[in-house]
Amino acid sequence: MENNTLVLAELARIIEDRKGKDATTSYVASLFAKGTDKICGKMAEECMETGLAAKINDKSEIIYEMADLWFHCMVLLAHHNIDHAQVLQELARRFGVSGHVEKANRTTTA
Repeated sequence: MENNTLVLAELARIIEDRKGKDATTSYVASLFAKGTDKICGKMAEECMETGLAAKINDKSEIIYEMADLWFHCMVLLAHHNIDHAQVLQELARRFGVSGHVEKANRTTTA
């Protein structure tokens, strides 16, 4: 894809399109069919693999594993009918705010 800024939007569109598809022919559909526990398990697995790649300082492996992690995070968002733009808006809201202040001001238990 030429314009990298469109990658998340296109990925979200593709993931959304896979909802309700045949779980035997679509990996994403199979994740949706198995539900939150499976999706979260895949996210945890990819997070661990990203951390291991970072620990051994393998930049190409970090990129590869981070792509897997982001992908599975996008699947989780779609599973919960959350638009990825809402996450981007939340990140933008935090610009210019100290991480310590932002965390202290949270209204959720996150």
